[in-house]
Amino acid sequence: MDTALIEKLARLRGIGDAYHDYRGELQYFNLQTKTGILRAMGCAVEDDAALAADIRELENARARKFLPALVTVSGLRAGFDINVTAREFGATMLWTLNLENGERRGGAISTADCPEVWRGDVEGTWITRRHFDLPVDVPPGYHELELKIGGGLADRCLLIGSPTQCFEPPSITAGSRLWGVSVQLYTLRSEDNWGIGDFSDLRGLIRWAAPRGAGFIGLNPLHAMSPSEPARSSPYSASSRHFLNVLYIAVPAVPEFAECQAARERVADADVALRLTQLRECPLVDYEGVARLKFEILEILHRDFRARHLQVVSERGRSFRNFLAAGGEPLRMHARFDALDRHFHQTRGGDAGWLNWPEEYRDVHGAAATRFATEHPVDVEFFAYLQWLAHDQLLSAQALTVEMGMPIGLYGDYAVGANPSGSETWVDQASYSMGAEIGAPPDPLALKGQGWGIPPQDPATMLSQRLHGFIRLIRDNMRYYGALRLDHVMSLFRLWWVPRGFSPRDGAYVHYPLEQLLTVLALESSRAKCLVVGEDLGVVPDEMRRAMPQFGLYHYKVLLFEQRDGRFRAPREYVKSALATVTTHDMPTLKSYWEGRDIELRRALHLYPSADMEREEIGARARDRVALLAALREQELLPAEGVSAAQLFTPELAQALHLYLARSAATLVAVQIEDLLGMAEPVNVPGTHTEYPNWQRKVSLTIEAIAARADLAAHLDAIDEARGQRQ
Repeated sequence: MDTALIEKLARLRGIGDAYHDYRGELQYFNLQTKTGILRAMGCAVEDDAALAADIRELENARARKFLPALVTVSGLRAGFDINVTAREFGATMLWTLNLENGERRGGAISTADCPEVWRGDVEGTWITRRHFDLPVDVPPGYHELELKIGGGLADRCLLIGSPTQCFEPPSITAGSRLWGVSVQLYTLRSEDNWGIGDFSDLRGLIRWAAPRGAGFIGLNPLHAMSPSEPARSSPYSASSRHFLNVLYIAVPAVPEFAECQAARERVADADVALRLTQLRECPLVDYEGVARLKFEILEILHRDFRARHLQVVSERGRSFRNFLAAGGEPLRMHARFDALDRHFHQTRGGDAGWLNWPEEYRDVHGAAATRFATEHPVDVEFFAYLQWLAHDQLLSAQALTVEMGMPIGLYGDYAVGANPSGSETWVDQASYSMGAEIGAPPDPLALKGQGWGIPPQDPATMLSQRLHGFIRLIRDNMRYYGALRLDHVMSLFRLWWVPRGFSPRDGAYVHYPLEQLLTVLALESSRAKCLVVGEDLGVVPDEMRRAMPQFGLYHYKVLLFEQRDGRFRAPREYVKSALATVTTHDMPTLKSYWEGRDIELRRALHLYPSADMEREEIGARARDRVALLAALREQELLPAEGVSAAQLFTPELAQALHLYLARSAATLVAVQIEDLLGMAEPVNVPGTHTEYPNWQRKVSLTIEAIAARADLAAHLDAIDEARGQRQ
């Protein structure tokens, strides 16, 4: 193995050489890691001749290709480099811009009139690289650009134009400072749900919060999960980020439920009534129990729907067919996946997911998968029907926020990746490098680094596909929301790849086309009228720090992390273009943080690498409590005289901290429902899998009980007043 070839190919494929760790120290990536990542990218790393051929192909493509495959422009004017041979130098270049709306623009220019930026010999051919500025404005959209020299063939590229920045709601541009309530939807309790928070519960939360002045409801990722293995419940390891989690369907709200006597009689059965009571009263979401009951009734409703609306033409039947037509091939493939997965899970057992299917079914367009769809059309249609129901109920919830005057409405969450055995990777296998996982380098609480079990997308493949997959992902998510949070927004610039068999500590960063991805984001944001928040916690590279304000992405600020020189950042010191929150779903609740319960939990779960680290955190927490009280005192928000860092947490202290954040300069402020209710148990403990019931813990009160609490209403009123929304 020629190490020089490995190093050169690694650079060409976007693998970094080094990075600054959480201590600020420069760490270099070793050859073994680079080799492992190249192997995951499909390179024949053991074959020097193949490596050399890959390098030649990449270098020649960059030096000899006349036109780039993709050009992006943020603003109005596009400029890019073209490669011209000696024979073509001085020739007339014809250009044609085919706009998305069907209009055309065109013109001609001599290649000699384009400024030279580089020249050189490429395998015996003299190349001059010239910069061409397109002499017309480029409107926002996806356009095709054609260039042709002399009598040669035309070369084409995708030209993406976008506004200079992502969308902001008119209320924000007019100066409003908005606030909202964040919730993990599955945690909600109500008197009517079936053991898991659903879209009807979401409507109930909207009806409670909107009259109090809330501008948005923040949600966990609602991506499609695995119906065949519902206990695989992390919303950040979805089957597909293009579609929705059908367990959130509120079954009684489905129109067929009111029409279908068989379904109503089944739900009224004593056995089902007992199961419903048990599911509602359980302190944890019983995903398998919920799925069994919901799918049983939903299959009855689907049969009724077919009889009433598909076999006989009806308006509702036409609506479903329109949904299928709009969803096209991606929806058909996702429904086919769910039907196949259920079939093999029922007939073969074992884990769900396409990596556990018979080999011949792993080809999404193969004869076996196609034959299955032909032989089981009703099974496939059932899962498309579920997506339709979820789609309509989520859109209905967003429509309710508009009706109730919420400036943003639903604030969604977009996960950084998808499960390796899910629908998204099955449908788009060419984009994902299954021989690696993404994660994070070592930090103080994870000294061995993190591996998230999620395969990365190859940036070279993404570009070769003209970012089609990314465009569709952003569009499919934004259509439901007034704001969208991008989990681990640094992934637009770089991702920590861990090759199979390697420790997460021994990963390396692979770089992505930041400007192109942000151009797409700004375009889709403006079209969907969806504000964008980038979760930029942790080590944020300078390139990302510059790009976020440039493209209008909001920062994500957590009060408990906002410290400087031993004190907490004052409200006036917060970044304006940001969403600020006290804690997050990956952190302890306020009560747990103040009382140190999270430290006790981490000790019980053996998550501290050493006793010294535990002692350091205990000391740091004590200092944080003192600093928090000092910050509250400075703002005259201390709930009572004589309050000390040694006291137990109180609702008054929670309100003081929320008011502190509400006074911040951040345009958006989110309050977690667990902190409003004074809960201690976390929803997720990073670094655990089965040791703690992650993504299962419910909130302590039903929606109905929350709405009846005058103290909670007063808490929200005070936050709203501090945000300055009421005159």
